[in-house]
Amino acid sequence: MLITLLALACTAGPKEEDPPAAFPKDFLWGASIAGFQVEAGCPTLPAEECEDRSSDWYQWVTDPELIAESGNYLSGEPVSNGPGHYELYEQDFGLANDLGLKSLRTSIEWSRLFPDGAAEQATTVEELRSYADPVALAHYHAYFDALAASGLKPLVTLDHYTLPLWLHDGKACHDDLENCVNRGWMGMERLKPAIVLYSAFCAEEFGDQIDLWATLNEPLAVVLSGYLLPSPDRTNPPGVVNPDAAIQVLYAQAEGHIAMYDAVKAHDLVDADGDGSAAEVGVVDNLVALAPLDSASALDVAGVDAANYVYNLAFLNAAILGDFDRDLDGVVEEQHPEWAGKMDYLGVNYYTRLTVRGLSVPLFPDYARMTFYPEVLFEDYPEGLYEVTVLGSRYNLPIYITESGKAEPDETTEDTWLRPHLKALLRAQEEGYDVRGFYYWSLLDNYEWNHGMGMHFGLHAVDLVSKERSLRPVGAAYRDIATSGVP
Repeated sequence: MLITLLALACTAGPKEEDPPAAFPKDFLWGASIAGFQVEAGCPTLPAEECEDRSSDWYQWVTDPELIAESGNYLSGEPVSNGPGHYELYEQDFGLANDLGLKSLRTSIEWSRLFPDGAAEQATTVEELRSYADPVALAHYHAYFDALAASGLKPLVTLDHYTLPLWLHDGKACHDDLENCVNRGWMGMERLKPAIVLYSAFCAEEFGDQIDLWATLNEPLAVVLSGYLLPSPDRTNPPGVVNPDAAIQVLYAQAEGHIAMYDAVKAHDLVDADGDGSAAEVGVVDNLVALAPLDSASALDVAGVDAANYVYNLAFLNAAILGDFDRDLDGVVEEQHPEWAGKMDYLGVNYYTRLTVRGLSVPLFPDYARMTFYPEVLFEDYPEGLYEVTVLGSRYNLPIYITESGKAEPDETTEDTWLRPHLKALLRAQEEGYDVRGFYYWSLLDNYEWNHGMGMHFGLHAVDLVSKERSLRPVGAAYRDIATSGVP
């Protein structure tokens, strides 16, 4: 008997190992781009067609006086150095296909469709249609036709930072915030009806090919870099320091999301992918992980709690729950229970952990919970992707990681950034958090706002002259993960 057992042991094969932990088959692997950042730089089309010259951001990065003002931290790089996605979009869809991706997050440029203020005369979608630029409208129809043909599921952002110049003159508001006429988010009496009609128009015009919509991108980034703390890392128009305006703009965007949500829901009545579901509408918010400068300091620990409230919760509490805390003291003064349910998913952008120093008095005296200062703004912290996923899940909504990426990726990025972040995200999903997709920022190098083409985030590098795309090592690694599901 002993001899028989020994013989069986000798002939038995090696023990079969458990398969590696993997994301589910229906997980939505994608990449992100944004219209203003990728459209300009067409290799053959005339610049006046390729470039959207009617937005506040075009003005912001091209106006000589704004560029000359050192406190605006503008590179001055011509937008013509951009990757030319407006012309080369079919090629770029092919790049996403080659990576094994299932989805592409992209955006529509409001000011491209409606380049002048004549559109403000419209009061219905049908009236607005008569003001649409015919070349731009034909372009976007061709664009979404090609995206559908590629098999990539679109996630489309209606307002990715930029506003039409006829609604937001960033230069005039930079010079005189109190008296500028086209005030953007500070002028909701004009902006709200206009953005409602624009959202309704897009939903009606393109909804037969889009089921996943985002209303706004990173509301807090608009606030911080435009109205509170412009810095070399980011300046947004109008580039001022005015805490009262900052809070006004924060909550205006929450109100804007609700209005846009209702408009899309009322006008996108087509099931684009035939799965029996209605259009889903969410918002994309940038969430940060947080750490105290000194974990033994009660003041710094309290600063983390305050920073979490201001950075991560204040906008979402308003946009999802209808809770407005306009003086940021932690007490809700204004409630809108009718807003409940106006969010189908939460898009989370994650890039960094902030290390904060607690303050004994608020940074801005009228805002009681501004008792912190971010000492370290950018830190690679993979576990933070798990932490912000858990944080976002407090609202009981499905979560898509709509942006996450590494600046200046190199041959080490796979092991030091990509796989550690995705393993942290996988842990969140394995623990039961409803994470449905991950979108790498970005598919290709883009015009990185005030930095121009001087910052590189792309899975693909872009030659500024030839516009040739080339796959980076991190892109090859992401392809392996997206096709296998194993980080």
